[in-house]
Amino acid sequence: MVKACIFDMDGTTVNTINSIAHFANKALNKFGLPSIETERYKLLVGNGAVTLVKRMIAETGGSAEQFEKVLNEYNTTYDNDFMYLTKPYEGITGLLESLKKSGIKTAIVSNKPDSTAKKVSDKLFGEKLIDICFGAREGVPLKPDPAAVFEVMEILGVAPQECLYIGDTAVDMTTGKNAGIFTIGVLWGFRDRKEIESAGADMVTDNVNDILKTAIEK
Repeated sequence: MVKACIFDMDGTTVNTINSIAHFANKALNKFGLPSIETERYKLLVGNGAVTLVKRMIAETGGSAEQFEKVLNEYNTTYDNDFMYLTKPYEGITGLLESLKKSGIKTAIVSNKPDSTAKKVSDKLFGEKLIDICFGAREGVPLKPDPAAVFEVMEILGVAPQECLYIGDTAVDMTTGKNAGIFTIGVLWGFRDRKEIESAGADMVTDNVNDILKTAIEK
């Protein structure tokens, strides 16, 4: 049986696309740049706030000067109202409860800023359902570098072959592969089956029960 499940946050455990679009567009508008459609953000996110804002600036024709201002505004306003339009995906809370009842440890590794990621995880799941939550931290490479995943495994006392890594993007599948972990790509998030399969996912699903079944039977 698997001993630990490591999850991505945005697009995997938590539906944050409307939150991201809201605060991102608010930041763009404040500095004279146009909004970007919410659905478009599904393709812009995934590599951390810095890369997201760089893509936003490129998309809207902004300048290097505007980049820093938009980035600071986005990070500050989002962190100050981190639960706005944010909710767990259907079935995720029940999945985490079932994993914990089965004695399986749980963690979140996200490229979202660490402060915001921890606040969202604590509010929605708490320590009873998530053992560790790491977001983007200074000095720790972002996914798909597996550094944060290795850190989680060391803290939880588990080996790669005893884990599942669950995410919704190519970045997530590559992260899991880089860590030597069995990867599960989910289809309710921000990217499609083609991207997930092309990134080498070991399994692709649109049902949370498949994750539980794999964790218990693998």
